[in-house]
Amino acid sequence: MVANKVIDWAKKNKLIIGVVVLSLLLRLFRIPSYMTFLGDEGRDALVWLRMTRGKFTLIGPTTSIGNMYLGPLYYYLMLPFYVVLGTVGPSVGVALFAGVTSFLLWLFGKEWFSEKGGILAAFWYAISPVAIVLSHSSWNPNVMPLFALLTIWGIWQFWQKDKYYWLAIEGILLSFAVQSHYLGILLILVVGLFFIIKLTGLIKGKSKNTKKLLVNFALCALNFALLTILPLVWFDLRHNFINYKSFYKFFSERQTTVNLKAYKAIPQIWPLWQMLVTRLIVGKDVLVGWWATVILGLGLIVNAISLFRHSWAKKQKSFLLILLWLLIGLLGMGLYKQHIYDHYFGFLFPAIFLLAALILTKIGEIKRIGKALSLVLLMIIAFCSLSETPLKYSPGYQMRHTAEVDQKILEEAQGKPFNLGMIAKQNYDAGYRYFLEKSGHKPLEIVPARAKETIAEQLFVVCEEKECQPTTHPQAEIANFGWSKIEKEWEFPWGVKLFKLEHY
Repeated sequence: MVANKVIDWAKKNKLIIGVVVLSLLLRLFRIPSYMTFLGDEGRDALVWLRMTRGKFTLIGPTTSIGNMYLGPLYYYLMLPFYVVLGTVGPSVGVALFAGVTSFLLWLFGKEWFSEKGGILAAFWYAISPVAIVLSHSSWNPNVMPLFALLTIWGIWQFWQKDKYYWLAIEGILLSFAVQSHYLGILLILVVGLFFIIKLTGLIKGKSKNTKKLLVNFALCALNFALLTILPLVWFDLRHNFINYKSFYKFFSERQTTVNLKAYKAIPQIWPLWQMLVTRLIVGKDVLVGWWATVILGLGLIVNAISLFRHSWAKKQKSFLLILLWLLIGLLGMGLYKQHIYDHYFGFLFPAIFLLAALILTKIGEIKRIGKALSLVLLMIIAFCSLSETPLKYSPGYQMRHTAEVDQKILEEAQGKPFNLGMIAKQNYDAGYRYFLEKSGHKPLEIVPARAKETIAEQLFVVCEEKECQPTTHPQAEIANFGWSKIEKEWEFPWGVKLFKLEHY
C-alpha cells in the first residue's frame, strides 16, 4: 500500500524529482576531486577525527572576523557522515542537504505561491553556480540555506496556521542557523517580528490561545539557550571568557566592522540587492545581472503595492513574509562595513530564489506577451547559470594533493618525531596535520617553554608560494625550530614544495 502511494506520488511529481536529481548530480559528481580541502576543512576534519576517538567538543569553528567561536552543532550534525564515509563524508552530507533544500523550495513554494513558482525556485537553486560551489564542500555556512528556509516555514506555521508548537521548534532551527554563521542572528529578528504580529492579534481578539503562544515562545527561548548559549558559556567558564571578550571587542570597537545606526543601512539595500541577484541568479554576469536586478526589483515593488490595494489573500501574506525576510536581511547586511562574500548571503538564498520565481510567474500571467517574455527570461537565466557551472572547470584535487604531501612526509620522517610548518598566504596547516594525525603520526607542536620535549630533530615545511625561504621565515613553528639548514626539498606537479629542515 505504501509502495503504491510512493509510486503514484512519483508519477505525479516527475518534474521535481528530476530537479532534485539534477541538484544532487551537480554537487555529488566527482565530489572528492572538486571539494575544497584547505585549512578550515582540515581543522573540521581534525575535530571529527578526535570525536571518533572520544574527544568531543563544546565549541564550533571560529569566525573569520572577530575570532569568535560558533556553537558545536555543525560538528555533531556532520559526524555521522564522517563516521560512515570518512573524510569526504561531511561534504557528501552538505550536498545531500542541498538536495533537500531544492525539494523544500518546491514544496514550500507551491504552498506559498504556485506549483510553477516552487519548481522555478528549486530549479534555479539547483543550477546556481554559487549555490553549487557552496554545497559540494564541508563548511559550516554551507548548510545555512536549509535551516533558514525551515525557520521561515516555522514562522508560517504558527503565524498563519496556529500551530504554536512550531514556535518551540524555531528555537532548535535558529540554533542550527546561528551556529552555521552568525548572520543567522538576523533570522531571530524575523521570527521576533512575526511573533509580535501574532501576539498582538491574539491580544486584540482576546483569544485564549495567547497563553499557548507565550508558553511555546518560552520553549523557543529555552531550546535556543540550551543548544547555542549554554555550550559557549560552559566553554568560557573553563577558558577565561575568551568568547565573551571577542564578542565585546567586536561590538565595542566596531569602527571597521559594523555600524549600529540602522538608517545608514538603507542606502545599501539596492547595491546589496543587485549583488545578491547577480551572484545567485545569473551566474555573476554583470550586464545580465543589472537588468535582472531592475526587472525583479520593479516586480517586487509592484507586488508590494498590490498588498495595500486588495484584501490580503494567502499568497499575499506569504509574499509579505518572504519580502520582510529579504528586507531585514539586506538591512542587517547593510550595517556590515567589510567585504561581503558569497556565503554571507546563505540565510537569504531561499528568499531570492522564491521571489525571483514569483516575479517570473507573475510576468507569465501578463496577457499576450507575458508567456513569451517569461520564457525568454527563464532561458537567459538558465543559460547564464549553466554556462558557468563549476563542473566545466578542472577539479582542484585538494584533498588528494594534501594526502600525497603527507605521505611523502611520513616516508621521509622514517617513524621519527618531527615538527611541521607551512608558508602560505591563503591557507594554514590544519589540512596537512589532519592526514598525519589520522595515520597515527601527529606532528609535535613546538611550545617554547618546553623546547626540549617539543622541538624534534627534523622540521617539514610545506610551501604554497612561488618562492620560499624556509630557514629564515618568521612563521612561528619555523622560527621556534631554531637555526636550521635545508636537508632535502621536493616540488610537486601542482606547484607545492616540501622542505626537510634539520638543525644547523
